[in-house]
Amino acid sequence: MSERPVTSREQRPTPALHVLLRCMGYLKPYWHYALGAYLLLLINDGITISMPLIIEHIIDNGVRKTNLYIIVQGAGALMLVAVISGIFTFLNGRWTEIASQNVAYDLRNAINNKLQSLSFSYHDRAEAGQLLTRAISDVDRIRFLTGRAVQRVVEVIMLVTGISISMFILNPQLALLILLVVPPLAYTAINFGMKYRPISRSVQRRVDVLTSRLEQNLRGARIVKGFAQEQPEIKRFEVDNTSLLNLNMMAARLQASNLPLLQLFAGAGTVLVLLYGGHLVIAKVLTIGELVAFTTYAGQLTAPIRRLGMVLGAISQAAASGERIFEILDAQSEVNDAPDAQPIGRISGRVSFEHVSFTYFGTHQVLRDINLEVPAGQIVALLGATGSGKSSVINLIPRFYDPTEGRVLVDGRDIRQVTLNSLREQVGIVLQDTTLFAATVRENIAFGRPEATDEQVIAAATAASAHDFIMQLPKQYDTHVGERGVTLSGGQKQRVAIARAILKDPRVLILDDAMSSVDTETEALIQAALLRLMKGRTSFVIAQRLSTVRQADQVLVLDKGSIVAIGVRTAEHTAHDELLRTSGLYAEIYQRQLRPQELMAAAPVARPPTRLSYQVAGSGGAQ
Repeated sequence: MSERPVTSREQRPTPALHVLLRCMGYLKPYWHYALGAYLLLLINDGITISMPLIIEHIIDNGVRKTNLYIIVQGAGALMLVAVISGIFTFLNGRWTEIASQNVAYDLRNAINNKLQSLSFSYHDRAEAGQLLTRAISDVDRIRFLTGRAVQRVVEVIMLVTGISISMFILNPQLALLILLVVPPLAYTAINFGMKYRPISRSVQRRVDVLTSRLEQNLRGARIVKGFAQEQPEIKRFEVDNTSLLNLNMMAARLQASNLPLLQLFAGAGTVLVLLYGGHLVIAKVLTIGELVAFTTYAGQLTAPIRRLGMVLGAISQAAASGERIFEILDAQSEVNDAPDAQPIGRISGRVSFEHVSFTYFGTHQVLRDINLEVPAGQIVALLGATGSGKSSVINLIPRFYDPTEGRVLVDGRDIRQVTLNSLREQVGIVLQDTTLFAATVRENIAFGRPEATDEQVIAAATAASAHDFIMQLPKQYDTHVGERGVTLSGGQKQRVAIARAILKDPRVLILDDAMSSVDTETEALIQAALLRLMKGRTSFVIAQRLSTVRQADQVLVLDKGSIVAIGVRTAEHTAHDELLRTSGLYAEIYQRQLRPQELMAAAPVARPPTRLSYQVAGSGGAQ
């Protein structure tokens, strides 16, 4: 089963009951808290039902008969049950929150763990803003569902049942009259919940879009400002925000049209009790105490049913949220450990491609019949136009993706037959678009080996030509680099990434040594650090510099997903020299991309004219 990304397109909704039951299943580890909370709820409902009967006893046997002892006794009983109810309510709330907060904790962990385990093809299609929304706001709705929401439904069922029985015991005719308002009240509440669910799904999808828009604008703030696109981005956000506003207004109108109906039916029940109950009191069929009890019961009966409309709306939202969360949790990664996968052990670094083809998403073929043999310790440079397949080749080595056809081998073993962790622990990656985390320099360098000592971190930074600039930072190795390392220059970030790879001590390296955005001095430092990093390791380099090509043991020229030329270093010539003689495409790449670097490096540095020489030239030599 291929993994399904999070998208905003319409999907067939899962039955709400199935989703809700699955959500409630997350309470299983905390069943003792949930069970205790529901038992206390049951006791509290019993107390609630008993209070009108106590009031009836006080009025009929105390007030009417002027019996002060009965009044004091009844008041004491009311106080006692109120205190007990308060204690039970506190414990109910505490245990409910413990259970529901732990459900939210488990769900957030499950989502994060799942996102970490899913392969790159999932993240290629998913939007970060949508994933954030589901991990935060959708999980919070599930927390409310497993906590207060279902309790409110149970409370309504228990109260309606208990109050109905109590009223029938007091006076069946008046009980039937009051219960006439229950069906329309319940119908309105349930109908509201059913209509609210599809709207809540649309609201949540629109929140996804809005969050993604905001996240992209924050991530690309420099680009937005650099291209003076603040106003267009503001307008795009406003369009999405307006759509969300319209959906929320639709939900508000639905609430506004249903909640007054609920209040109307609830009020009608009280009016019927007073009218018919008053007649029965005058006819001496009903006592004043019983009328007060019935009036109290009417309020107790209609209030939770009236709240049921809001609770059902929240449950509808939770069902939509649960469906969205389970879309993530049920996604199947395309790259997994085989059932019989074994750790690969310490490798030498020999890498082979055997008839490898690869297609993105089953539709876009990017590699065709790649065959390659790389002995351990060799440097392989990959060249080709954009879209030729260079990145796809290197992404297959650590199993970011699996080939559609053929196989990739490390030390003669198909990498699909070894565990992912044991493979990736021995693969180091340094790319031009360096990713640093919002943490200290030390934590970024030690990312692959958190247990590394300070001496090992410093040694790796020194080997990467990073130690000197780190010591000039405000807090040196304890300096926070900001989100994505924005407080460092491009060359500094790349040297930190090289230090991270050196500390990991991988057997296979994947490098993008493009340095067009750094100055000559920084380029020399990075180049020296890369040479130290590649020494004794099998290295795959997406080459942008002639110096890298000259150092390579093999140079691969790719075009439209195929290897069209291979140059191999020998004792007599470099791979570069061989390709110049044998490959017209490489010669074209050399003339267009690599030779200008050679000429620039060979050209003498021109000094700007002094002010005096400018004046002489401009005045024809006159002073």
